[in-house]
Amino acid sequence: MAEKPTFWKKTGLQDLFLPSEKTQKKQVAKALTPDEVYKYILEKFKDSIAELSFANRIVFYHEYIICFNEEDYKEFLAHKQGLFGIIVHESVNHFYRLLEEYRKSGKTVEPSSSKWVFRLVSHPDYERGDKGFIGKLLPGSSQKNENLRVTFIPRQTGVAETLDVNQEILNGFTYYSEGYYEMPYDLHAIATTGGSDSNSGGTTVANHTGQKAFARLETIMPDQNFRGKKVEYLMKNDEVIVSGKDESRNEPDVFIIPSDWVNTPHLSIRYNHSDAKFYLASFGEKTIVNEVEVPRSGINQPDWTELPFNSRILLNGIIGINIFKP
Repeated sequence: MAEKPTFWKKTGLQDLFLPSEKTQKKQVAKALTPDEVYKYILEKFKDSIAELSFANRIVFYHEYIICFNEEDYKEFLAHKQGLFGIIVHESVNHFYRLLEEYRKSGKTVEPSSSKWVFRLVSHPDYERGDKGFIGKLLPGSSQKNENLRVTFIPRQTGVAETLDVNQEILNGFTYYSEGYYEMPYDLHAIATTGGSDSNSGGTTVANHTGQKAFARLETIMPDQNFRGKKVEYLMKNDEVIVSGKDESRNEPDVFIIPSDWVNTPHLSIRYNHSDAKFYLASFGEKTIVNEVEVPRSGINQPDWTELPFNSRILLNGIIGINIFKP
C-alpha cells in the first residue's frame, strides 16, 4: 500500500525544514582557490615558528606536505596548471620577508637545511575544501658537492654526448613532477628583502649604472668559465633583450648570456607602466615559464605573456633565469 503524502510534503515545508537526500546533494562545497592555498602555507610556516623556536633562535619547517581533496587537486592540474609552482615561489618569498623582520629585531635566524621542499598531494578521504599539513625540519644532506655526469642527445646532431654538469645548475627550481618542488635556501634573498642592491661574492652584475632598476634577472650556467658564479642583470630600461653568446650588440638594454644554449636573440622582457606588470615574448627555440611553455613568436611580431616576479624561466631546457624585485 502506497504511503500517502503528509500535509508537510504537499506544501513543500518538509524539504525546507527537513532537507531530503536529494536536496542535500545540491549543497556542494566551493572549489579551493589559489589564495586559500597560499594563505594556508603561510599559516603553517608561522605556526612552525611558534612551535619550534626557543630562546633567541628562530626555528621553522623546511619541508611542507600539503594535502587536498582529489577533485580540488585535479582541478588545479587541469585548469590551473603551473599555479602550484607560482604559489610555492611566492610563499617562500614571503617567508624571507618574515625572517628578515625577526633578524632585524635581534633574533638568530639560521636554517636547519639548505633547501625548501614542497609536496602538494591529494587524499581520497578528504572532502572538497579540506586541507592537511605535515611539516619537517629536513636537515641538510651530507652528500659531497660533486659534478653530475649527464648523457643527452642534441636534436641538431642526433649523436649522444656526455657532459660534466656542476651541481650549481640545480640550485634553481627542481620539478620532479607536478606537485613536487624544491628551492634552495637563499641567504642572499634575506639580505636583499628590503630592496638592497648588495652583491654577494661569486656574482657577476651587468648594467650597474646609477639608474633605478625595474627588476633583477639572475641566471646560473653550467659552462666551465662560469662555474659557481651567478650572472645578474639589473633591468633599468622598459624593455630588455635576452640573447646568447653570438650577440654582437653591446647596449644597456641587451642582457647577453654567454652560452651556446641561448638563442640570439632568445626572448624579450617588457615593463608595462599602465598596469605595472612585466611581460615576456619568446623568439628562441624553447622557453618555459613556471612549467608552461611559451609560444614562439617573431621578433617583429612578439606574442606577450605576463611574467610575475619570482618566476622561473627555462631556456632550451638548460639555462635557468629568475626574475626578482630589484
